[in-house]
Amino acid sequence: MTGSVLVTYGTKNGSTALIAEAVADVLRKEGLRADALPARSVGSVASYDAVVVGGGLYAGRWHKDARRFVRRRRAELAELPVWFFSSGPLDASASERNIPPVPGVERAMTRLDVRDHITFGGCLEEGAEGRMARMILRSGKGGDFRDFTAIETWAAGVADALTRG
Repeated sequence: MTGSVLVTYGTKNGSTALIAEAVADVLRKEGLRADALPARSVGSVASYDAVVVGGGLYAGRWHKDARRFVRRRRAELAELPVWFFSSGPLDASASERNIPPVPGVERAMTRLDVRDHITFGGCLEEGAEGRMARMILRSGKGGDFRDFTAIETWAAGVADALTRG
C-alpha cells in the first residue's frame, strides 16, 4: 500500500510533538505522504490510509488530547491500520527494555486492533509548564531521554508494514 499517514499526538511541552515529527519524516523518506498534527486539530481521518497516535505520559495516563482523539475517532480508526506510541519515562528505561502500554492505552489497543505500541523516553527541560513538571525539575530528575535512533527504527518498521503489507 502506498498512501497517506496521519501522525497525531497529544503533548504538553512539545517533546511528543518532536517524536511525531521524527516518525513522519521517516515515513516520508520511505515514500509515504505523512502529516504530523496535534490531535486536538484533527477533524477527520477520512483522507488517510493509516494513523499513528502518540501521547505523552502524565501520571500514568496518555495526554488528554490523544485520549480524546482515539475516543472520538474510534469508528474511523477501527477501519484503518493504527499504531500507537507513548513518551514519558524520564530515565533510560525505555531504551533498556520494552515498557508495556499503560492500562488506558492497552484497552484502546484492544478495541482498535492496534498493530503495535512502543514507549519512548521522554523529555522534561527547564521552562516546562505545570506544577508537577516544575517539581520534577527542581528534584533534578528532568532531562532528555528520547532515543531518536530507536524512534526512526520503529517508524521504518511502520513504513515497511504499510508499503509491503
